[in-house]
Amino acid sequence: MVVTDEQSDHVLDLDRWARLAAHALASRGVTRGELSLTFVDEEAITGLNADHMGEDGPTDVLSFPLDADALDAEPPTPGSLASQLPTLLGDVVICPAVAARNAADHAAGAAEPHPGHPTHDGSLDAELALLVVHGVLHVLGHDHAEPDETAAMQAAEREILAAVAAGEVAS
Repeated sequence: MVVTDEQSDHVLDLDRWARLAAHALASRGVTRGELSLTFVDEEAITGLNADHMGEDGPTDVLSFPLDADALDAEPPTPGSLASQLPTLLGDVVICPAVAARNAADHAAGAAEPHPGHPTHDGSLDAELALLVVHGVLHVLGHDHAEPDETAAMQAAEREILAAVAAGEVAS
């Protein structure tokens, strides 16, 4: 797990987010591979959103799966060259500044809750937790383009975040 902070809008506990991302991976049965989790400013996420999604303006999270097919393959033979090379799962990029603005929309009881996400207490920490889990699930192949995909992804988000709330993941 490689976690970097390339923004200065919010102070972040990178170890906490690394633990959550690792738990999200493990909860889906992924015990090997490397994930990059990067926190960026609005300028950086706006550029990535334009370059990779064709969208104008900033967004809260982007995911870039790299080697998802390797997750379905048999583990390499111990001692082989392949066993010495990491499986590159992908990158998750999060913009805390956008997350801070969106947090209230995900609060339980919000007037206009953000569609496609579970609700939470409306704090930045809760929003970042949701985005880390959401981003990891995208790297692992989850999507929310269709109603059944959305339901499955939200159920996985709720399950992982409930484990955090229950103290199963050190915060």
